[in-house]
Amino acid sequence: MADMATLVVDGQSIELPVVEGSEGERAIDIRKLRSETGIITLDPGFANSGACRSAITFIDGEKGILRYRGIPIEELAEHSSFLEVAYLLIYGQLPSGSEFDSFAGSITSHTMLHEDFKRFFGALPKDAHPMAACSAAVGALSAFYPDSLDPRDPRQIEISVHRLIAKMITMAAYAYKHSIGQPFMYPQNDQSYVANFLQMMFSNPCEKFELDPVVEKAVDLLLILHADHEQNCSTSTVRLVGSSMVNLFSAVSSGISALWGPSHGGANQKVIEMLEEIRDEGITAREFVERAKKADTTDRLMGFGHRVYKNFDPRMKIIKKACFDVLENLGVRTKLLEIAVELEEIALKDDYFVERKLYPNVDFYSGVIYNAIGTPANMFTAMFATGRLPGWIAQWMELHEDPDFKIGRPRQIYTGKQVNHYVPLDQRR
Repeated sequence: MADMATLVVDGQSIELPVVEGSEGERAIDIRKLRSETGIITLDPGFANSGACRSAITFIDGEKGILRYRGIPIEELAEHSSFLEVAYLLIYGQLPSGSEFDSFAGSITSHTMLHEDFKRFFGALPKDAHPMAACSAAVGALSAFYPDSLDPRDPRQIEISVHRLIAKMITMAAYAYKHSIGQPFMYPQNDQSYVANFLQMMFSNPCEKFELDPVVEKAVDLLLILHADHEQNCSTSTVRLVGSSMVNLFSAVSSGISALWGPSHGGANQKVIEMLEEIRDEGITAREFVERAKKADTTDRLMGFGHRVYKNFDPRMKIIKKACFDVLENLGVRTKLLEIAVELEEIALKDDYFVERKLYPNVDFYSGVIYNAIGTPANMFTAMFATGRLPGWIAQWMELHEDPDFKIGRPRQIYTGKQVNHYVPLDQRR
């Protein structure tokens, strides 16, 4: 028999089942709480509320553990590729050789966008943020491809999934090219997923594009590390919007908008802006740290600390090595990297940050890599969104397969006026 929790309110007792996950996580199932007592729970930010049961990603923030479908992120970073990780997240297991070839081939063959998308991007202002462009473009896929929008038709879902993964890199590249006034570059079917993305971003019709394999590997790695991260803000947004039975494209469009925020995916852009600020002011990393520690300052040490990880971010250790590999291979020793390394060394030894467990997170070095390969800061979050896409898709699919599926509808504690009668305009003062 399952363990039960007893809640006593106003002398009334209610027995609530205690459920347990495969990693020992425990939760009190409160689904009958309101119907039997008239009471709800209050949990701003949902930090203590489980919205679903999920078999996709496991995080232990205290121990610094991240696993996709049970596989440690360290193993996937060393041995896998982004498309293989996408398959793992979406279909629940690593593909066989033939399954992977079929999946990768389908993605490659769907990377081209409808030609009218050129006019779509052309209508946007040149200074439009790439995340605004990507969110709008992904939402527009439901208008361009209305033949695969049913969230309960397996064949239509598969078509939408492949189209979205394939076309996301093209849309992100188009958003960037539009912002700098260069012609859109068509995808090349003989390239890998990441190579295709990078050539659409950085090539032009006037010069031969040569891709550095170290850069390709580093970007592939970044996409893997960003592929999913449990029930974060943008993933929860995709699930909540998806619970209305809207199509995949629209649900993911909402997730992109959520990811854009500086408290979420926009943090890697803020890291670079912070490093540039330190460089441009001509101050030392120590001086900036001391300023950031003061309560009356607007300076913040970006890229440190995490809502979930209370020890270290396992992704940071992986990406730090990749960062140094890229810069060494490119022969680049940037001032930004020097500042980043010094900031990390100071923060890891400073009692202020150690006591608060403010360790470097994945955003800290990912921005340095993107900057080193020539990616403008406003594209960092669009690159993040490209990586997070398989996770959003897997979470959306899992939502629709859940036997407890229902439209999301959080409750509230009302704090407004009780009865406030209407007063005609001519009688108001």
